[in-house]
Amino acid sequence: MKRHDRLPGFRDFFPDPVPHPDLARMAERLHLFSSWRKVVTRYGFREYDGPPLETLELYKAKSGAEIVHQLYHFEDKGSREVALRAEMTPTLARMIAAHARNYKKPIKWFSIPQLFRYERQQKGRLREHFQLNADILGEGDPTADAELIALCIDVLRALGLTQEDFVIRLSSRHAWESFFKQRQKDTTKEYLFYQIIDKLERELPENSAQKLAEMGIDYEEVRAFIEQAEPTEELQEIIDQLQARGLKDFVRVDYGVIRGLAYYTGVVFEAFDRQGTHRAIAGGGRYNHLIELISGGKVDMPALGFGMGDVVLGDMLREKNLLPPAKPSIDAFVQYTDPDQRMEVISLVHQLRESGRRVEWGLSPSGANRQWKAAAEMGATCFLSLVQEGLWEVKHLQTKESHQVASEHVSVTLDRLEKDTPSKA
Repeated sequence: MKRHDRLPGFRDFFPDPVPHPDLARMAERLHLFSSWRKVVTRYGFREYDGPPLETLELYKAKSGAEIVHQLYHFEDKGSREVALRAEMTPTLARMIAAHARNYKKPIKWFSIPQLFRYERQQKGRLREHFQLNADILGEGDPTADAELIALCIDVLRALGLTQEDFVIRLSSRHAWESFFKQRQKDTTKEYLFYQIIDKLERELPENSAQKLAEMGIDYEEVRAFIEQAEPTEELQEIIDQLQARGLKDFVRVDYGVIRGLAYYTGVVFEAFDRQGTHRAIAGGGRYNHLIELISGGKVDMPALGFGMGDVVLGDMLREKNLLPPAKPSIDAFVQYTDPDQRMEVISLVHQLRESGRRVEWGLSPSGANRQWKAAAEMGATCFLSLVQEGLWEVKHLQTKESHQVASEHVSVTLDRLEKDTPSKA
């Protein structure tokens, strides 16, 4: 019989304890999502979502026809050219273009979509991933840029990363635009220039120098501009605002970052680990013309945002032991050994669950020793067994403290035992 394997570049998420350390843990994913939501909502962002399937034309409008080979795309049964969601910004732009007048500005939204790209797998990059997207729309002042960068920093800090672990590399397309126009009058080459700059750290210097020379730009002048790292007035305003928040040391001006995508229009930034062993943790910037493009010129609105994927971030947190331990936890396990006990067991289980507790039981009768081991594996705080009709033994698995109490007093007894439990931290 043929075995059905998981597609390459995709992940299964297993509950703890996972069968093998190389498998993805659902607990880690939930930890990331919870941390992301906690911080972004603290900043006043509201959550949105969109469909996992969009028209192929939407992605081509945003990124050009060259994006197609990176997408999972096909013709649906309605003869429409569609693609699995590869990024969230086009969906957001489409939504805002249609309903911008219904929201007061600035609009601060976030989402945690699953995204799909048909790309070669490598360290830190799969064919699917989850990503935190946070965007501010309708505000052109650098204060919005500072707000978004501060959010990116605080999201990483909330996960336990420190100034020694990561840095935000801050740059500006405006600065590079000025540099380019002082040396080259042919504006049709501007995007190609940006792509060369974007790949400087990944290309051999001689290759970059040759490409730049072909458009009349000196490689050494480019390197000098990057090394001087002189902030523009716009960047200095952002840095000053981050300093007022106590976050300035998380940021440095680095014109080596330019973000190769064509739609960026101003301030851009990327978050990297300081050891330089990972791909970018997060990246984003201003895209002031995208909504106008997606709306066919009907809505013109400044915008900026960033994306933070779960793959690189998860690898980094795992290396630093900053992810939750693989230890499941429930409040109580109710033993069920005798079919005659079924209704009384069910009644107690439901009563405890209605009180808000996480409770497990055996569903079918089995030996006491087997259920005891199951309770321990599930990380149960207390183990409950029926002594006689209406009377339960409640045993705390950590302290070994045990009490026999009537059914109506079980919940109160659990409250007291949990309150008196020494911290596991």
